Amino acid sequence: MKIDLSALQILVAAIEERSLSKAGERENLVTSAASKRIAELERQVGTALLVRHNRGVEPTPAGVALYHKARAILQSVRTLEDMCEAFSPDGIPKIRLAANRSAIIEFLPTDIARFQHRVPRSRVDLVEAYSGDIPRMVSDQEVDLGIYHASGPAPGVLSLPYRTDRVVLVLPQGHPLAQAAQRPADGAGAGAVSPGPALHLDDARAYDFLGYFPRHSFEAFMELAGPTLGGPLNVKIQVANYEARCRMVREGLGIAIMPEPIADTYLSLLGLVKVALKDEWAARQFYLCARDRAQMRPAAGELFEFLTTVQDQPANP
Repeated sequence: MKIDLSALQILVAAIEERSLSKAGERENLVTSAASKRIAELERQVGTALLVRHNRGVEPTPAGVALYHKARAILQSVRTLEDMCEAFSPDGIPKIRLAANRSAIIEFLPTDIARFQHRVPRSRVDLVEAYSGDIPRMVSDQEVDLGIYHASGPAPGVLSLPYRTDRVVLVLPQGHPLAQAAQRPADGAGAGAVSPGPALHLDDARAYDFLGYFPRHSFEAFMELAGPTLGGPLNVKIQVANYEARCRMVREGLGIAIMPEPIADTYLSLLGLVKVALKDEWAARQFYLCARDRAQMRPAAGELFEFLTTVQDQPANP
């Protein structure tokens, strides 16, 4: 006997919904197609499974018995599908990792390279997402692991410290605020900053800003930094791409707030300078999160354990 799994799905839906039309809607079928699937299933098993009446449908005793078996079969199939999704087409374990843009650029190239050197037969599927969405993605099992930054661990998931960075002001050469950043250390090239001079973001409030901000939207950023400011920032242009933002800074279109390791990439290249920010929120803590360590798939567990050990290592050795 070759029973169609889709027919079992329709049977389960019809009994739970007590209606063939609602079962069809649930399984994206017209009512006539759902009815035909049930009729064919009844023909295959040789007994009536549903009693049809003007109020909907009711299962026969045989229908009730098959319903419970069908639910178990369908759950087993979903488990099998989940297991298969854990591997790439070439049979290598696949790890779904969500991270925000800063982590992807600053830390993960080095950390994933180190991990795959240690575990060659592994594959990391990296998804870029906003920090605010990543714990939910992990909780909903859309991904195995997540990396986000926040003022504290997110509820509902297991979060451990991963890495830290700071955000700085990026300015064109000669900008009035750049005086604190124009004393290069002996032997240092363009863009180097001597230790000590810094300012609060409120000191820069009179100048035009180029967005994208920490926390990914101006509104969310103002919730974070607003209490330290005497008024709103004047955001002239919103641009997510870091290089494009730095080129706009060079052209005098505004100043920008950026993660320091990323800003360092463009300072000498584009003739920019950076100024440290004294604000407490300028220091960012990144967290590594998982849904449940005990139920983690083996490959994801190996990456999780590895990433918990890198917080004191340089991101770019």
